[in-house]
Amino acid sequence: QVQLVESGGGLVQPGGSLRLSCAASGIIFSNFHMAWFRQSPGQGRVLVASIQSGGSTHYEDSVQGRFSISRADAENTVYLQMNSLTPEDTAVYYCYAEKPRAPGANDEDYWGQGTQVTVSS
Repeated sequence: QVQLVESGGGLVQPGGSLRLSCAASGIIFSNFHMAWFRQSPGQGRVLVASIQSGGSTHYEDSVQGRFSISRADAENTVYLQMNSLTPEDTAVYYCYAEKPRAPGANDEDYWGQGTQVTVSS
């Protein structure tokens, strides 16, 4: 029932831009925090950017000032605008949804399947 579907990945030259989209279904989107993670070979999956249900954002240091996360609740979609891309940004990017929960509550979080971003000349 729950689906997170990423799109917008691909091949881009260093210095270029991409916009990733993640369309969610099966959840009350406005009640979830949303985030983008990435994973490259030899590294673990790391948080890139997040946006809370109230709109507060967080960015990993290496993308601060270059990436921008936003959400369109009416469309159940979260975006990641990526500018000034470098080869170090090459990774599989994953959409993530998490419902804020009280202590002792069951986990409720979901992952997309990922979309490949390759930055190369």
